[in-house]
Amino acid sequence: MSFNKKHFLDLKTLTESEISYIIDSAQKMKYILLSKNASQPLYLKGKTVATLFDEESSRSKLSYELAALNLGAKVIHLHTDKHFKKGESLKDIGRYIDQIGADFIVIRHEVSGSPHHLSKYVGASILNAGDGMNENPSQSLIDLMTIQDQKKSFKDLKVVIIGDVMHNRVAKSNIWALKKLGAHVALVAPPTLLPYGIASTGVEIHTSVAEAVIDADVIMTLRMNDKNEYNRLIPSINEYKKLYKLDVQRLSYAKDDVIVMHPGPINRGIEISSEVIDGESSLISKQQVNGVAIRMALYHLLNKKGGGQLIV
Repeated sequence: MSFNKKHFLDLKTLTESEISYIIDSAQKMKYILLSKNASQPLYLKGKTVATLFDEESSRSKLSYELAALNLGAKVIHLHTDKHFKKGESLKDIGRYIDQIGADFIVIRHEVSGSPHHLSKYVGASILNAGDGMNENPSQSLIDLMTIQDQKKSFKDLKVVIIGDVMHNRVAKSNIWALKKLGAHVALVAPPTLLPYGIASTGVEIHTSVAEAVIDADVIMTLRMNDKNEYNRLIPSINEYKKLYKLDVQRLSYAKDDVIVMHPGPINRGIEISSEVIDGESSLISKQQVNGVAIRMALYHLLNKKGGGQLIV
């Protein structure tokens, strides 16, 4: 099995084998990162990575940058407010990045489908760091790698995702990937925070957290964003906390060896209680090294296909 892709745009179109291959490659990168005696493989020596973030995310951006530097690449940062706010099109910005010699473009953009659009006009390899409400495939791979570290296999795992699935692109990537890998996925949220037609993907739908987490192997809670976003979707944030916050009592319905995850940043006491965040089941603080390893693996695998050939 190999990963024969020039771009990394989503998990929806990848096969089970391709997803597993990326995770396995990241495990090798993680071994190198954690080994004091192993030298860093300079797979990207002489290559340039450009980060193009239209949305602020210091943690994700830093992870991509560290991954590139670990592999010997140069990193350049484009200040999107100097481009997008001047009315330049994504196509023109991409071609400018091509012309200055970037081999990879890591893009986070508020419009769904932007990385797919950009990939049609550039020679560089595109990595999707999050597009609108569509997907955040690399963050999902971090979640998947963390689950594999603990559970070894995805087959027949019960994974429960709690919260605002509609606005959360990581959740959508996780749903696509987990179903392909053989897990059972259950969603629990107010009906107004579930995407239209999501039941057609084969997930279970619940409105009760206690009911949904019975016999759960993995529980993922999702961030609730700006309160104004929910004015007409839920009665109030306090009502959401009362019904959907993961606390110790609700967690007790899951399996004894359940693991709890959150893509972050976390609103303590809203989507999840501090007792659960800091408890033995939580892996929230243990996901960071996997983030760098996943992004190192993506760069390495895309580099085999080769970006950087200018399209004119």
